[in-house]
Amino acid sequence: MRKKPMEFNELKLFLHLAESQNFSRSAAQNHMSTSTLSRQIQRMEDELGEPLFLRDNRRVQLTECGEKFKIFAQQSWNQWQHFKQQIHHNENELNGELKVFCSVTAAYSHLPQVLEKFRLRYPKVEIKLMTGDPALALHQVQSQQVDLSLSGRPLHLPNSIKFHYIDDISLSLIAPRIACPATQLLQHSPIDWQRIPFILPVEGPARQRIDQWFRQQKIKHPKIYATVAGHEGIVSMVALGCGLALLPDVVIKNSPMNSQVSSLTLDIPVYPFELGVCVQKKSLELPLIKAFWDSLQTENAG
Repeated sequence: MRKKPMEFNELKLFLHLAESQNFSRSAAQNHMSTSTLSRQIQRMEDELGEPLFLRDNRRVQLTECGEKFKIFAQQSWNQWQHFKQQIHHNENELNGELKVFCSVTAAYSHLPQVLEKFRLRYPKVEIKLMTGDPALALHQVQSQQVDLSLSGRPLHLPNSIKFHYIDDISLSLIAPRIACPATQLLQHSPIDWQRIPFILPVEGPARQRIDQWFRQQKIKHPKIYATVAGHEGIVSMVALGCGLALLPDVVIKNSPMNSQVSSLTLDIPVYPFELGVCVQKKSLELPLIKAFWDSLQTENAG
């Protein structure tokens, strides 16, 4: 008997499970039983002749074949969504899925006003929001894992990317309010910056700014206590007395630990970076993404 070929909806189920790493959660969010989802995945594995997931009692994770299939599934699902967008010529009937990536902080500091006008005009469009390390925002767009992202403008913007400015993001150097080795070192005059521990983002615009500041201060070999993916967790580490950090003011302001850190006055100021929306230029040919981009332009014009 001839097997039924894979369908696009099955690719969506696979991608959801690859992200959640939990059969029960993915099944519930896709309105099916766990056994039904398991059968769907098993059928895909049978068709491929390779396991896609390693399973145990607590979670699942992708196999090497699963990682490769994830890239194929994501690209195929994106192309399917984009094709459906292209056949809807009447912009008032635009529908489909728009995938957006931003940091946790940006999700409530800047994203609502970015989405507001678009959501009012195109209520049938489903916004799929992914949050994570802001340093990954540009890569998420370049790898087609999302359609758009809120991202700090990099020092060198790739030619394939279009950037729409939203806001200037100022930064501050923060220190713990509790007594600790870092605050003791800050009492010295002049401050020996080489000895002070720093907690740094792994990469991204904030990391680029602090690396610039290190060079301006002639700190050739900074003492790095830790590097952290994302910004929100760094505020907590500073509050605990682990070291100092240079972070966007919007992150500090919205942190539940902001009352336990202090901003330092710097002789050499730290220049802000630009926050904006990133998109692949070629994606602007697609009606749904173009409509979103046009709503940004209209907002600025207004």
